[in-house]
Amino acid sequence: MGSPNTKAKVNFMPKSSWVNSIGSSKTFTLMLGAALSASVYAVLPGSSDSAKIMLALLVLSVFYWTFEPLPLGVTAVLLLVLMLLFRIVTMDIIFSGFSSPAIFLIIGGMMLARGVNDTPLAKRLAYLILAKWAGTAKGLLASILLIPQVQAFFIPAVAVRATLILPVALMALDHIGVKKDGNLRKMILLGVAFGGTISGTIVMTAAIGNILTVELLKQFLGIQITYLQWFMYTVPIWLFLIPLSWLTLIKLFPLPKENEEFHHLKEEMDKKLKELGTINTDEKKCIGILILIVCLWFTEPLHGLHPSIPTLIGVILMAFPGVGCSKWDNMVKINFDTILIMGVTLSLGYAFNQSGAAELVGATLSAGWIIDLLRSPLTGVAAILIITQILHLAVANVSTAVVTLIPIFIGLSGKAGADPVLICLTASLACLHGYILVVEATPNIIVHSTGQIQQKEFIIPGIYMTIIMMIVTILTAVTWWNWIGFL
Repeated sequence: MGSPNTKAKVNFMPKSSWVNSIGSSKTFTLMLGAALSASVYAVLPGSSDSAKIMLALLVLSVFYWTFEPLPLGVTAVLLLVLMLLFRIVTMDIIFSGFSSPAIFLIIGGMMLARGVNDTPLAKRLAYLILAKWAGTAKGLLASILLIPQVQAFFIPAVAVRATLILPVALMALDHIGVKKDGNLRKMILLGVAFGGTISGTIVMTAAIGNILTVELLKQFLGIQITYLQWFMYTVPIWLFLIPLSWLTLIKLFPLPKENEEFHHLKEEMDKKLKELGTINTDEKKCIGILILIVCLWFTEPLHGLHPSIPTLIGVILMAFPGVGCSKWDNMVKINFDTILIMGVTLSLGYAFNQSGAAELVGATLSAGWIIDLLRSPLTGVAAILIITQILHLAVANVSTAVVTLIPIFIGLSGKAGADPVLICLTASLACLHGYILVVEATPNIIVHSTGQIQQKEFIIPGIYMTIIMMIVTILTAVTWWNWIGFL
């Protein structure tokens, strides 16, 4: 009897010590963030307290969302309360982020994803693509990159797409019997991360940053970018990045002969497809509803419905008795952290502009040489790509980066006489395509959370992909954007 008690006591002490250590670390991070925010307020020039407090809170948001001493949702609510207490702008503006149609687009998108997951449709799609191409390492990587591109048209949340494909990728790797630190595992996991990021490029509703950019342009300038316009502007970038990301990962992670072919994986996927059987009634209903939503998104110029409305129509149809493929009780089980973060992020953007903080930062960036670069559309695109990618390393959270930079770039484009849509869409794409740091993109975070890949594995492939993305965007500007009159 004495031995088990002794053992329990020995195990308890290190655990308690570890918990205390984690608690101390979080307390230190909380205090450091507060000190950094106070320092920013103290050193900022200008006489506007509202602008200085707003910038201090923005620094606090970046710091807390990057190092996570608090849950992300708690940080969001904290920022909301601080804006209210300091009375940076009116209460209506502070809460306006939660009345934006973008919020309902995100809510609807997450509910749609729950509805799709109630059917075998997502699994069937993954198994179908893997069964066709997963007999080789190159084919497996291509499959992993392609699946989220298809999902992007009917699953608006990039986090959901990454969460759906990751278990499939891990199952394939485990079935092959790949080593934990092998190149094939690194290549496939980075494929999940990079494929998830790229999938947000072409579809306006497929990434929060895209939605935020569209909402901010509408809020500040009254300019509405439609679903079809976004598709037309970004299609070449999307089409080129898929094969180029595949080629980059293949070259950076050479494989031994035994990891190049594994036909038994195709057989396993075929087996799983057979287990699913033929497409059932719920899947057919789901496909019909998704096609209707995408058609309504594409025809926005004809009917003028905000993308959130077709999304909510789809939600109703999916839960409607006799018509839908899911149940309401399940569809409402969504992640409210995302909604809180989205609402507060939009509120930060509106408050950032109304408080005068955007003007304060814009004045700092209004150097003559930057304005001169923006006057030429081509050099403007190149300059915005470089500036945004550098700033995005500091402001790692995509939503925060967008709401911080878009108002500034709107102001700069006005001073330079440049097209604000061209400048802001370019900046939005640069914010979306974060490959170097884990915290730069949600798919990176989700893949990293498996514990099977480290930050150092992202750096070299991430640098390559960042450079490739900028080159592809500039070439698209020179050719496609010029041809369609966007440049």
